[in-house]
Amino acid sequence: MKFAHTLKTWRSVRDTENQLRRLSERELEDIGFARGDIPAVARGGRPA
Repeated sequence: MKFAHTLKTWRSVRDTENQLRRLSERELEDIGFARGDIPAVARGGRPA
């Protein structure tokens, strides 16, 4: 069961990263993120 949960979490993070990477610099700026923040944000963290 743990493997299935880990896989589901990994897919969710990957999907979130992909969606954020599709945004323009302007769109990212509007929501308060820089492109370098994407991995942390996708994992549920806050940008540094």
